[in-house]
Amino acid sequence: QVQLVQSGGGSVQAGGSLRLSCAASGYTYSIIYMAWFRQAPGKEREGVARIYTQGGATYYADSVKGRFTISRDNAKNTAYLQMNSLKPEDTALYYCAASQSFFPVRAALLSSKYDYWDQGTQVTVSS
Repeated sequence: QVQLVQSGGGSVQAGGSLRLSCAASGYTYSIIYMAWFRQAPGKEREGVARIYTQGGATYYADSVKGRFTISRDNAKNTAYLQMNSLKPEDTALYYCAASQSFFPVRAALLSSKYDYWDQGTQVTVSS
């Protein structure tokens, strides 16, 4: 089993920055990918970014490319999502997820590929 605890959400004005952290515990050796998803009210959950925990390869949704950066610190079993140049449309409940399986990059942001999820943290960007 893997447990995920996220921190760092909050409210910020447009153009500002926030950093989310996701700390994993339990069978952390089994985690291959960590990712962030988000869900705005009335919308479907969408993938934001993924990182390969061993090699560091990353993948981003087009909507956040160039503004968000995903990284990880394996010594701390923690992943980070640095969010810059935030826009009101980034407002959502953000979820951290972890996967124990290899899967191709074309499926990088499919929620069905992830095994563990945290409870979510709210990010609100005001204009």
